[in-house]
Amino acid sequence: MNLLAGLETFLYLISSVLLFPVVAGLALLVAWVAIYFGGFLREWLERRQGISAPLERYRKQLTAALEAAREKLNLDIAMERLLQTAELAQVKSLDKIRFVIRVGPALGLMGTLIPMGISLSSLAQGDMPKMAGSMVTAFTTVVVGLASSVAAYLMSLVKEKWVRADLREMEYQTELMLRNHLGTPTQPAEEEQGHALS
Repeated sequence: MNLLAGLETFLYLISSVLLFPVVAGLALLVAWVAIYFGGFLREWLERRQGISAPLERYRKQLTAALEAAREKLNLDIAMERLLQTAELAQVKSLDKIRFVIRVGPALGLMGTLIPMGISLSSLAQGDMPKMAGSMVTAFTTVVVGLASSVAAYLMSLVKEKWVRADLREMEYQTELMLRNHLGTPTQPAEEEQGHALS
């Protein structure tokens, strides 16, 4: 029985110690969501004007790769690798917002349950002011965690549409530039083969 009481006390201490990191994590999460929203709003305004920063960056990389290419035999492989790298970077750009969607509710739940344990302990000791303060912390943390998650989810819905549109445009630009780059020089050779056969 003493062993069980000791284990319960140990777990209570661990949960009490975790309260500060959880609250600090929620504060950082809110700050990150606010900063991300600023970038999201700027990107939304740019896309309203027909400007896509990832596409512009990819076009520059594609043009530089075509100019640097010397062997046309391996050009399609190099373009495919460049496209895959750009697609991976686009998908990775969603990882941060997806992280907030999953972590926000978890931190909010931890921030609720830990103070409730402290509140029940304060109730057993008759310390009503401490109990009230713990309950305020409990309800505040769950609201903040859920609000951060909902805001991140709404932004991710729009962001995923942008990423899908960018990926389609990247594939189109790659195919178009590759065809233009390889198609023009090969026409004289095809004409020579046609004359030789005739």
